[in-house]
Amino acid sequence: MTNLTSAERSAQLRTNLEAVEARIAAACAAAGRRRDEVTLVVVTKTYPASDTRLLAGLGVTDVAENRDQDAAPKAEECRDLPLSWHFVGQLQTNKVRSVLRYADRVHSVDRSRLVDALSAEVVKSGRADLGCLIQVGLESETPEGAHRGGAAPSEVEALAEAVAAAPGLRLDGLMAVAPLVGPFAGDARRAFGRLAEIASRVRETHPAATMVSAGMSGDLEEAIAAGATHVRIGTAVLGARPTLR
Repeated sequence: MTNLTSAERSAQLRTNLEAVEARIAAACAAAGRRRDEVTLVVVTKTYPASDTRLLAGLGVTDVAENRDQDAAPKAEECRDLPLSWHFVGQLQTNKVRSVLRYADRVHSVDRSRLVDALSAEVVKSGRADLGCLIQVGLESETPEGAHRGGAAPSEVEALAEAVAAAPGLRLDGLMAVAPLVGPFAGDARRAFGRLAEIASRVRETHPAATMVSAGMSGDLEEAIAAGATHVRIGTAVLGARPTLR
């Protein structure tokens, strides 16, 4: 990848995007859904700003990052581009101020302390409201999953209420990752079906919380079948990731 010219890298990304687009379209057709019901969010973590710029030139409108130390300088370098930035990683409260400088949405709201920190900083900054998704830890009720990110399913509705009531925050929906442990391990279809049930319950009280962020390169079809509105795709677009520092 590093030896490619910009034109060669752009052609590579175009080919990958076309393949992902074909998968999304086929999954939507199989689920009886319209293609415009699903938004592709390209996860650009570990890749340079030059790739983000090429993706924007290829029509990508939504990108995601999971580490503020990488995302902040990249977003600054790409601030002239018409992109929506999604923060999808575990967010520490001491990083909130930095993340709010570029993120349009935070997908990983998983505890009340983070809700309070986000709300306080949004109000202080005077920016428009911040879109928030509750991250559901589908494995969090098992001992193996206790250390992983995400609110337990039993905690989601209370956390949704907290987000909806917090000044400066907008409850957009839910996010989850197919779990590696627990009752849904290795069964993305069942995992995302469970997420859909929880999302439906949240919408009974918060009808505007329509986003369901689920599905990655290996399981986007299962996510779309279960009703995902946003799929977070990295490897299938950008290639095998470099080793994290």
